Amino acid sequence: MKQIVGGSLTDEGAVENFVASEGAAHFAEMFRRDDLRGGHVIQLGPGNRNAAQEALASWPGGLQLGGGVNLENAADWLSAGASEVIVTSYLFDKEGHFLKENLAQLAREIGPENLVVDLSCRRSADGWQVAMNRWQTLTDLPVTTAVLDALGEWCGEFLIHAADVEGKCGGVDADLVELLGTWSGRPMTYAGGVGTMTDLELVQERSGGRVDVTVGSALDIFGGQGVSYRELVAWNQREENCS
Repeated sequence: MKQIVGGSLTDEGAVENFVASEGAAHFAEMFRRDDLRGGHVIQLGPGNRNAAQEALASWPGGLQLGGGVNLENAADWLSAGASEVIVTSYLFDKEGHFLKENLAQLAREIGPENLVVDLSCRRSADGWQVAMNRWQTLTDLPVTTAVLDALGEWCGEFLIHAADVEGKCGGVDADLVELLGTWSGRPMTYAGGVGTMTDLELVQERSGGRVDVTVGSALDIFGGQGVSYRELVAWNQREENCS
């Protein structure tokens, strides 16, 4: 299990923040004990299938699976224990043109409620553009409320990494969070840049409480110093009780 600087990921590797001595299943079991649902098991290249399967088997129905998901294997990953599958690159051709029919086919095959559309993005002159191919290729799909409206009927949730700040623990993209918070058609999870508990509160504030947030490299269990795992569990339980 690794924590990386997301925007550095290429075929040759990535800048690594942390490499765990324990396998993915160890962390899946930890999240299961603390009832932290919806965590992301992402296959960031070849050779990860066994580790992903072990994590899903450790908590059937508790984790989402992403990385290489397509029409041929999505149902298999759900059968392996994924609560939902996460898809990005399958929705675009090699040049980055959006393929709506691929999304529609996938939703019809497994049900939109089992599908998380990943619109991870980079900043552009006009806002944010969805990035695919390990966040290296900008697509022709912007992140706007109109796009969320158009795609919302085909999925149960959106996941949006701010790739420019992912893994850097230097603060969230508050402008992106605010944009996402103006739309409430589907559950939404933001990822990228969380460095301290203050960033979690900022996401809550700037999104009006409508956007969930993931924490990775800042966590002490992943080698970070800004957020303790026990503190995060307590914060999550508090937010659930308030909702």
